[in-house]
Order: sequence, then structure tokens, then C-alpha cells
Amino acid sequence: MAVARSLTEALGPLTAGAAVFSVSGLLAVGLGGRRQATWRSILRQPIPYLAGCGLLFVAYMVLLFLAVGGARTRQQTLEIGLLNYLWPVMTVVLSIPLLGRKWGWLLPPGVIVALGGMVLVVTQGGPVSWFGFMTNFLTNPGAYGMALAAALCWALYSNLTHRFAPGAKEGAVRLFLPVTALVLLAAAWSVEEPRAWSWRAAAEAAFLGTATYLAYGLWDAAMRRGNVIKVGIASYSTPLISTLVSLAYLRVTPGLSLWFGCAALVLGAVMSWAGVSGGGGAKTRRP
Repeated sequence: MAVARSLTEALGPLTAGAAVFSVSGLLAVGLGGRRQATWRSILRQPIPYLAGCGLLFVAYMVLLFLAVGGARTRQQTLEIGLLNYLWPVMTVVLSIPLLGRKWGWLLPPGVIVALGGMVLVVTQGGPVSWFGFMTNFLTNPGAYGMALAAALCWALYSNLTHRFAPGAKEGAVRLFLPVTALVLLAAAWSVEEPRAWSWRAAAEAAFLGTATYLAYGLWDAAMRRGNVIKVGIASYSTPLISTLVSLAYLRVTPGLSLWFGCAALVLGAVMSWAGVSGGGGAKTRRP
């Protein structure tokens, strides 16, 4: 989030997104995507996966960059990041109706504890209050709404990928990444943005583009071939890892709240796992 915010400040949200996904799209096509067999395998995937999950993938990326770029202050950037980090919890919760997973009484408190841990980790004891959050939301509803919509899109994408393309050897991220780049390039072309290119901006775009290629390719494989519940609950650690990277990038010493948040995340993850795996009077939900 820290690197994305820095890049959007220099280039504008759409140009920043276009730069990042141009890098990741080129990597997707260049590293193994030049083989005809690869594209034939991708295009044989079910239409609901290619069209539905592809649309959710593109929507998530566009909404996220617009939300981060639309933040008017660093405080709003922090709160928008928190809303985006609802996706791990949403992924686990939505697996119940979408994938017919079992749930038990430990899931709700596990989710609440994990959310509390996320708040502590991301805010680092900063001045985040419900009143301040609602004030910022009402003054900038577009950015906050896009962050929340982005989180929902990614949770839906994750579950529907498993539902529509379970066990598939080849996913379609190699296709989704360049399509996202084209959409963002077209959108960036139609608006005026700062576009203050520098060596730092180029390095940030290259870093984020490479990370995007690796992260989303691995996540798609995990959703298609792995246990959605295990992977989803493991992703509770995403805000912690992101915060540690941001602290290192910004050269900030972590506070005590980080470690309390880490403990809450671990506890919430264990409770959620126990709740969704069927313990404590589990109930079955079918899609």
C-alpha cells in the first residue's frame, strides 16, 4: 500500500495502475506465455471462469488503484487500506454460501478477533476512530466505496475461481493481467494526471508489476488447486506482512500495537479455522 500510494501520487491512480499492469502483463506473456499450448489450455477453461472471474479480477484492480489514488490524506489512505484488507475475512465467510462449507460457533468471534488484529496492525496505534472514519467516509464516499467494492470483488473472485475451475492445471491470470493493463491504459489515456515520471516512480512500477505477476499467479493457483479455507485463513496474515514491508520501506520503527495485532490475527485465524472446519456444532450450507 505504501509503494502504491507513492506511485499514485507521482503519476495519478490510472497511470500508476497502467504502468504496474503493463509490467505484470509483459511478464505474464513473456515468461511462458508465448507457447501456443499455454494459451490453448487457458482458453479451454470454463466460460464462467474466463468471463466472470476475469471481470472481477479487472474490476478489483481498477477499483483498488482508484480508491488509493482518491484518498485525500494519509489518514484516508490508511482507512482505505483497512477496507481493502477485509477481503481475507470476506473470502472465508463467502465460502460458506458459495462453496457449501461448514461453519460453527467459533467463526463469528474468530472473525471479530482477526478484524481487531488487522486494525491494530495496519493503524499502528494511530488516531483511527469510528467517528473519524465516518467523517472521512462521508466527505469522500467514492474512494471508500471503491475500496469496499474492491474487497468484495476479490473475495468473490477467489471463491468463484475454485468453483468454476477446480483443479485446473493452468489458470487464466496470464490473460487477466494484460487485459487489465489495456483497460487501465485506455482509462489513463482519457484523463489528465500528473505523470511525473522519475527513476523512483519507474522503480516502484517495476517492483509492483513484478510482485503483482508473482502474487496473483500464485493466488489463482492456490484458489484453483488448494483448500480455500486454509488458504483464506492463512491470508489473514496479509495485512501484517504488508505493514512490515511498509514500515521497512518508510523506515518506521514498529510499535507495541503491531505485536498485539499479530497475536490477535493468529488467535482469530485459529478460531476461524476451528469454526469453518466444522467444530462446535457445525452447520452445513450448500450453494
